[in-house]
Amino acid sequence: MDKRFRFSPSLNDFEAIAREVYEGLPQELARFADGVVIRVDDFPDTETEHAMDLESPFDLLGLYHGVAWGEKSLADTVADVDMIFLYRRPILEYWCESGEDLQHLIRHVLIHEIGHHFGLSDADMERIEATADEPMM
Repeated sequence: MDKRFRFSPSLNDFEAIAREVYEGLPQELARFADGVVIRVDDFPDTETEHAMDLESPFDLLGLYHGVAWGEKSLADTVADVDMIFLYRRPILEYWCESGEDLQHLIRHVLIHEIGHHFGLSDADMERIEATADEPMM
């Protein structure tokens, strides 16, 4: 468990960890996420729960919302900002159950959401995660 917390991190604490993790992502991945907003919410909203047919709001750790990078066109009108949602309560539940380091878990969710959105294979993401697991400076 993350030794910084005796209790579950607040939304502000969680956002600070996510920002720290994002800034430490490998450059080859971070370039894909340029301009993407990272937002921390406790749970997915009701619309997302229904759209993804979730049995429980705890079933989703993160979500990318936007237009796939490879599908963007200069002729398109920007309808919304590309966002990655990190869902604090489901991530914290997983953290408590697994005993995994919280920063590592958040890094995994970020890499997963960025990677799948931009068409990276599971092998690509595993390689990037291995690089991301190296100690941050």
